[in-house]
Amino acid sequence: MPRSMWKGAISFGLVHIPVDMYAAVDNKGLDLTMLDRRDFSPVGFKRYNKGNGKEVSWDDIVKGYEYTSGEYVVLSDEDLRRANPEATQTIDIVAFVDAEDVSLLYFEQPYYLAPGKGGDKVYALLRETLRKAGKIGIARVVIRVKQHLAALVCVGDTIVMNTLRYADEIRDAGDLKIPAKSDKKVAVTDKELKMAMALVQGMAEDWDPEQYHDTYREDVMAMIEKKVKAHQTKTITMPEKGETKRETGKVIDLVALLQASLGKKPGKAAADEEDDDDDDPPPKKRRPAAEEDDEEEEAPPRTRRTASHSSDRVAASGAAPKRKTATKAAAKPAAKPAAKPAAKKAAAKPAAKAAAPARRRKAA
Repeated sequence: MPRSMWKGAISFGLVHIPVDMYAAVDNKGLDLTMLDRRDFSPVGFKRYNKGNGKEVSWDDIVKGYEYTSGEYVVLSDEDLRRANPEATQTIDIVAFVDAEDVSLLYFEQPYYLAPGKGGDKVYALLRETLRKAGKIGIARVVIRVKQHLAALVCVGDTIVMNTLRYADEIRDAGDLKIPAKSDKKVAVTDKELKMAMALVQGMAEDWDPEQYHDTYREDVMAMIEKKVKAHQTKTITMPEKGETKRETGKVIDLVALLQASLGKKPGKAAADEEDDDDDDPPPKKRRPAAEEDDEEEEAPPRTRRTASHSSDRVAASGAAPKRKTATKAAAKPAAKPAAKPAAKKAAAKPAAKAAAPARRRKAA
């Protein structure tokens, strides 16, 4: 069983709940030792007397407050306790508030509270009261030599005390350049919001803290094992020449980035989303050769077409592709320039066939 770091009681009104406090977190960092690069020996730190330069052991160290330059008031642990015995031994609840009213900015460090000797019944009573009321207890507590504001929260069957930051410890965000909601330069369109919401909904899942772990620490440990196996424990890796840091680019097309995040190609969402007014119309599809041959047979090869007739033929041949394109492109306007090559080709062949009978009649 872990060792308690503080013993005292929760107090509110006339209720007194003996509790023991335990650390709720175990920081998993990379424990790196500083070495002398000349012979890779560990670098140590000495506690020494600045007056005579001699090393001082822990047993000879006491705490003091510098009340003037070079002058100190010695304070023992008993002095600190006697300054306010009640504050150093109780978690004094001063109010109960709604949990959602306390911003996450204020939460600092969690601690488990377990019932002390004879405190099981009243501990359970406070726990169920917090759960039933949907409230958290705001309390004051002294840990070591600092008084903390704290929140008592019911987490499962355990009461967790989370120390809070004071309001004057929270920096004002007013000095930061945060875009205002009313700023037209960063106005969010309905289309962008709709796509972003689709991305959020696609990534939504139940909270499972067990699936998250420190992948960076794992990668560093794997690299350490690799160096040990390769007998490169004393090798200092230096940056390669020409290696540059990754630069973050500016966001040019937010919609394209959202589409890519949703697994779409940049132009694929046109069928799913409403088109903007300034979108370019799609190019008209080339008509099949079979349709061109049918029109060649229907054209009467009797007289040479005049320029006016030829232009009518061009307009007539362009009408059919417009109707076909309209059904496939969701009523987008057809591109007139794309229709000219197909129309000219369809009109040129009947005109060439009509030339031969005309020459025969002239010869007769």
